[in-house]
Amino acid sequence: MKRIIFFGVLLIITSSCATEKPNFSPLSNSFYSETKGSDSDKGAKNNIEINVRDNVNASEISNLIATFPQFKNTALNTEITTLKYSLQNYLYAIDAGNLQGKNRAIKDFEKSYKKIQKLRQNLKEDDNEVLNRYLVRLKTNISAIEDSVKRN
Repeated sequence: MKRIIFFGVLLIITSSCATEKPNFSPLSNSFYSETKGSDSDKGAKNNIEINVRDNVNASEISNLIATFPQFKNTALNTEITTLKYSLQNYLYAIDAGNLQGKNRAIKDFEKSYKKIQKLRQNLKEDDNEVLNRYLVRLKTNISAIEDSVKRN
């Protein structure tokens, strides 16, 4: 009986350790193929030369969007939803090579970011630190993407 329990526990442990983390990226395969654009667009002046699917910073932005915490302040949650939406638009615009859409999404992100900075003054210290960590990581990743876009 002890052997059966031992092997059962061993089986559960080995099978649970071998699982992979699911991909919660907002850039699905169908969206990627639809928005990539035609070959005639590749010579355009306003094209962005970055591969979002292979970019670590874009992946982290997607993961941050998916795991962003909820707070008790409804106005803050509403503005965070707007921020997430602008970040998704930013990633979609970069993936599609849409320079105007990227710039518009950056402006929307900045507006939401400033509103969140004002609303976070009412948060508890722990919630404020969590929110700050997310916002800093988002800004860092966007800056890294913008630097790589400007280099190309």
